[in-house]
Amino acid sequence: MLTPELKTQLGAYLQRVQQPFELVASLDDSDTAKQMRDLLDTIQSLRSDKITLRLDGQDARRPSFSLARAGSDTSLRFAGLPLGHEFTSLVLALLWTGGHPPKVEQDTIDAIKALDGDYKFEVYMSLTCHNCPDVVQALSLMAILNPKVKTVVIEGGAFQKEVEERQVMAVPMVFLNGEVFGSGRMSVEEIVAKLDTGAGERDAAKLNAKDPYDVLIIGGGPAGSAAAVYAARKGIRTGIATERMGGQVNDTMSIENYISVLETDGPKFAAALEAQVRHYGVEVLTQQQAAQLIPPATPDGLVEVRFANGGVLKSSTIILSTGARWRNVNVPGEQEYKNAGVNYCPHCDGPLYKGKRVAVIGGGNSGVEAAIDLAGIVEHVTLLEFAHQLKADAVLVAKLESLKNVTIHTNAQTTEITGDGKKVNGIRFKDRIGGQEHLVELEGVFVQIGLVPNTEWLKGTLELSRFGEIIVDDHGRTNIPGVFAAGDATTTPFKQIVIAAGEGAKSALSAFDYIIRKPVSVEAA
Repeated sequence: MLTPELKTQLGAYLQRVQQPFELVASLDDSDTAKQMRDLLDTIQSLRSDKITLRLDGQDARRPSFSLARAGSDTSLRFAGLPLGHEFTSLVLALLWTGGHPPKVEQDTIDAIKALDGDYKFEVYMSLTCHNCPDVVQALSLMAILNPKVKTVVIEGGAFQKEVEERQVMAVPMVFLNGEVFGSGRMSVEEIVAKLDTGAGERDAAKLNAKDPYDVLIIGGGPAGSAAAVYAARKGIRTGIATERMGGQVNDTMSIENYISVLETDGPKFAAALEAQVRHYGVEVLTQQQAAQLIPPATPDGLVEVRFANGGVLKSSTIILSTGARWRNVNVPGEQEYKNAGVNYCPHCDGPLYKGKRVAVIGGGNSGVEAAIDLAGIVEHVTLLEFAHQLKADAVLVAKLESLKNVTIHTNAQTTEITGDGKKVNGIRFKDRIGGQEHLVELEGVFVQIGLVPNTEWLKGTLELSRFGEIIVDDHGRTNIPGVFAAGDATTTPFKQIVIAAGEGAKSALSAFDYIIRKPVSVEAA
């Protein structure tokens, strides 16, 4: 089941297990069950002194297995094989169940243990989804730490009938006590905050109690992370406030053009960014959504940022690196059927459409790459491009045109995504040359039409371009003294990771230069 290399790695990890626990399998006659038995036998054999395997499980979902520490009431179950992107989730679940401490802030651990209620989570994932592990690991940890939280992790490919009955058309999809709780990437802090209604008020109070920073960075993607490292290396008080470290990089499947890194994936790259930021002692504040920028009242005053929870942080300088998000096509049906047939991540959600018909909107590199990937999974792909020709690289276009189950329409204006009230059943588009309207019957639509900057909260405060980008000069300066910006949220051309990182470093150096040249007030002198 596992390669010799993976067995060696797993065996090394399992040496960290401190407390005995049981694996209890509920199996059937399927091939998946045979593979699960092989996997569990391997795990048990690698640490037989601490891990016991039982095959007498009676759970209705088969094949599945549970993990439980001796004498514990915890409830964590994996239905289907947690391999692919979820192998790490399995390893962590084994370690945490075996008493190995999680790398989570103590405040978060305390908040999980304090949850009081009846929480029965079911999370659907796919083995190719790079957004799923965060959610799976968060809910697994919660089940291990708090017996009032029960979690079942379900691999959609092994339970296709269940996926269709519950209309799971995007992963990760989380149900709480039988009702939809959320979809898409969520951190453990986000999940706990949704359950703990008083968390926002307490978090705001913590922000208000912070001393002013020399440099405060808003946004934790490549630009923000680079800015934090460069600022911290100057020995000045540096903080970074962000919704999630890594930003949109977390949603990138493969990175092959970052100089000196031959190949990596988004989540790994994001984790490396956070590790380096923390290495330099930067204060990292996650789950923080910026809501208002307040310019300094006087030339030597502090800049303030107010957050959605009501808290305020102050700093001598601010670096805005809020990045961008997927652009919506903005046609009828898009919002109504989001996560019910309308998707934005082909790597995550593509496997849910195995053998079905889908459309991809967008003929740039992202759209063509998505169509190529999906063509290997689905029955048929219809690609719609507004312009008169595809804008992707020639090598990608050639590959796409060689695929027999792909139909390409250029000069195609998407006018509506149709559905039956529950899920997508088609897409309408108009030929921009002849004016004819067409309806294609299908089950899924993947939108890949570029990015929009996360700058709505800045409108009316500083100068933005007509596209909503923060206008910066060649030093990363905005029109407000002491406020700098970098990355995909700015007018800097070419939205690439390497460019964002470079601009982040530049903005930090510019902020430091601004600080050391700032006149010293008489009172301070």
